[in-house]
Amino acid sequence: MRTAQDLLPIGIVAKRCGVSVATLRFYEERGLISSIRPEGHKRMYSRPTIRRVAFIRVAQRVGLSLDEIAEALALLPDSRTPTARDWRQISLGWRSRIDEQIKTLRGLRDDLDSCIGCGCLSLGTCALYNPADRAARLGSGARYLLGDEPSPTE
Repeated sequence: MRTAQDLLPIGIVAKRCGVSVATLRFYEERGLISSIRPEGHKRMYSRPTIRRVAFIRVAQRVGLSLDEIAEALALLPDSRTPTARDWRQISLGWRSRIDEQIKTLRGLRDDLDSCIGCGCLSLGTCALYNPADRAARLGSGARYLLGDEPSPTE
């Protein structure tokens, strides 16, 4: 059972986590964290919430969506503070997704100069690399920079 000493007010948690009070409220609305509202109706958070917020921020920083983060946090126990093993299980589940993201970013970094660095800034010249805008069939955005390959007929 938690005591009043185990609970922290929203302002203290926000400061300790380096986020705004509005961010904590938003995370709570999304079900990523939860508060307790004792007498006075002020939001109070358990100390493990600080670790959860740190986890959310790191996960966002590597590009995970709030839905993905919520799915992972749902796997954590409510009855106790998550252990290092609990966190490790979650991070292992994301490993292949993050590896794919790293691969995409490396390809983008390595190929960026072939598109933006060419200096042509001309649809006429770029049409040589992408005649009749064939890449548009692959989806929106810079398809070749994102890793798609031109078809052999191009």
